[in-house]
Amino acid sequence: MKPRFTTLPEWLHWQEDLHPKKIDLGLERVTRVAERMDILDAGHAVVSIAGTNGKGSSVAMLEAIYLAAGYRVGSYTSPHLRRYNERVHLNAVEVTDEALCAAFQAVDEQREGGTLSYFEFGTLAALHIFKQTTLDIVLLEVGLGGRLDAVNVVDPDIALVTGIGIDHVHWLGNDREAIGREKAGIFRPGRPAVCSDPYPPSSLAQVAKETGAEWYCLKQQFSYALHADTWQWRGPGRSYRRLPLPSLPGRHQIENACGVIMVLELQQQRFPVSQATINKGLGSTSLAARFEVIPGSVEMILDVAHNPHGARRLAETLGERHCEGQTHCVLGVLDDKDAAGVVNALSGEIDHWYPVGLDAARGLSSEALSSQIRGLLEPDRLHPCETVAEAIRAARCKALAGDRIIVCGSFYTVAEACGGEV
Repeated sequence: MKPRFTTLPEWLHWQEDLHPKKIDLGLERVTRVAERMDILDAGHAVVSIAGTNGKGSSVAMLEAIYLAAGYRVGSYTSPHLRRYNERVHLNAVEVTDEALCAAFQAVDEQREGGTLSYFEFGTLAALHIFKQTTLDIVLLEVGLGGRLDAVNVVDPDIALVTGIGIDHVHWLGNDREAIGREKAGIFRPGRPAVCSDPYPPSSLAQVAKETGAEWYCLKQQFSYALHADTWQWRGPGRSYRRLPLPSLPGRHQIENACGVIMVLELQQQRFPVSQATINKGLGSTSLAARFEVIPGSVEMILDVAHNPHGARRLAETLGERHCEGQTHCVLGVLDDKDAAGVVNALSGEIDHWYPVGLDAARGLSSEALSSQIRGLLEPDRLHPCETVAEAIRAARCKALAGDRIIVCGSFYTVAEACGGEV
């Protein structure tokens, strides 16, 4: 079959309109094509990671530690910031345009005329790439929810669920119990289900019991103790002392690291990892736009926090980092997000707000965002701007040495700040 397209932008543009709905949860379409492609039993271990916040950080930590131990690792994450290639890593290296185009062609050849969503197409392409590569472990970040997400077409050896908050209510439910039940859809009978949320909705443990999964939860089966500049992890039959603080900033990253170490422990017989290797991986993990600090007389901080749960974590991390002056926040959100909840979570740490419009299918305009949050703020704190670039310029003009600028609210917001496209 002749390739439909020859460049990655062509493939991606075509995929955006292939399926009538941008988000259409369900496993029927993706399962049918995956079975034709024979990519569901690739011979490597699989860890699937779901959650509201902390998925990307947990994937990055696992990737860094397993690579430091000498294992061959594939990882699939979403969305991206600068380039689509960021979504698929082989041993921490982004795959090439050529590899993605070949994988998209392989998916296209097995569709038999059926439609696939943008995310489904990309997930199948990533699984195809992993099947064609000799790997020990593959890390799969769930896109939305868990039970009906395309990633759940694969049966993981271990399921990890990170922090649970209120997000995507139109698809997952409007409370943590309903959302937790959807996330727990990645659990499998007789296989470990790990949770790094210290206060998880009870539905997670209930689904684990109903499914017959082996339940491991932070503050229950494993825990941690924080010291001045180190911490200790305690789990079933083992303890790690004097662990370095994760290189990713924020107290919540210790909770993410706890879940990661529990996953490592559950695979120790198959994939042994020493504490020295864990130390190295935790200390070397990097991930764009997770409290990413760009230094200067006015420092800029990029963070993809886009829901109240993530905003509270961002606020805590801002509070832990000393700032001599004022804090300016460039905020852009999508229309299905709780903008007021994000502002309320951050308001104690922000002096000036710059609501912006996002040039995205679900992006709120600056005017619409401003109207949602205006009643929450004093008028002199609100400085609406049309674009992210305009807002950053305005914040820099207003800021003095010792101030800082935060860019957050969406992957789209941060992508515009760093010159990329989601």
